Amino acid sequence: MSTSKLTLYIILGLIVLVVGCGGCGAISFQKKAVQMDENVKGKWGNVESDYQRRSDLIPNLVNTVKGAANFEQQTLTNVIEARAKATQVKIDANNLTPDKIAEFQQAQGQVTGALGKLLAVVESYPDLKATQNFRDLQAQLEGTENRIKVSRNDFNGAVQDYNSYIRQFPNNIYAGFMKYPVKGYFQSDPGSAKAPDVKF
Repeated sequence: MSTSKLTLYIILGLIVLVVGCGGCGAISFQKKAVQMDENVKGKWGNVESDYQRRSDLIPNLVNTVKGAANFEQQTLTNVIEARAKATQVKIDANNLTPDKIAEFQQAQGQVTGALGKLLAVVESYPDLKATQNFRDLQAQLEGTENRIKVSRNDFNGAVQDYNSYIRQFPNNIYAGFMKYPVKGYFQSDPGSAKAPDVKF
């Protein structure tokens, strides 16, 4: 066998070895990336579900408060409008970019702020606070706010695992080629160091 043929076989063998190993890496990456991506989407579904539960409680809360004599109409209007705007912000689970998450978070933050103002005004209505319906809504809203916090934390944990995985070498090459983009996190609201106070 001539030297040129031997060299050619060696080069071809190396190419097959590199491509073969690269192919195994790409297949392994794709399998794990799909699992992690689906986990993020599942956690996102939980976030949406918990926010939807809060949104569903708001009409009952507004109707209960509306029955109180001389209750501030503008406060109720602000809650209703914030809820309406927040329910219009829909994010595709396949497009959880940082900008989209921030848009969703901003809309939900407006609801949180409007609810906070409503609950502050309610403090001036002890008879309203004493009703059973209002106390039931209080318990449901507090429980929902807790679930929102947990589901947001779970979502951020899944996003961190996913982002860390796709950004490591050589996974970042596969991620770019196979279109696995970095996903966004929930951030703390500007100026808030703790969860919103939903006590009545």
